[in-house]
Amino acid sequence: MAKESKAPVTAAVRALRAAKVPFTDHLYAYEDKGGTAVSSRELEVDEHAVVKTLIMEDETKNPLIVLMHGDRQVSTKELARILGVKGVSPCSPDTAQKHTGYLVGGTSPFGTRRQMPVCMEETILDLPCIYINGGKRGYLVGIDPRDVVKLLNPILVRVAI
Repeated sequence: MAKESKAPVTAAVRALRAAKVPFTDHLYAYEDKGGTAVSSRELEVDEHAVVKTLIMEDETKNPLIVLMHGDRQVSTKELARILGVKGVSPCSPDTAQKHTGYLVGGTSPFGTRRQMPVCMEETILDLPCIYINGGKRGYLVGIDPRDVVKLLNPILVRVAI
């Protein structure tokens, strides 16, 4: 039991510590393809406060990170319009892992292998605390969304559906 409660030290955790950003550790029993519904249930938090990290790409295969509420989807058509590109679509799991260094289901926007533009749903800033992947399946960090903005300098968008 004590082994389960020990938080991992991932590239994301190292990046947060290096930036001196306060965060809390939240471990849960990961379920394959369970998504934010599982993590919010296991951590007993509102799924709207669980933020998913999505790795997408434009029509020329340029990758980007999209941060979205767990209970919402991304309008890729609206996102493409805002970014001034022809189209945006999710990366394959292998491509996402290549860009980030993280396994799908454990993708964090912090400490990625490659620098990528970040788009963040603007309404995430309305929350006092969000739960976002800490770089490992079954591990989220609790963080102030304003600290996410300071660290990642995202493009704030309204593309939730």
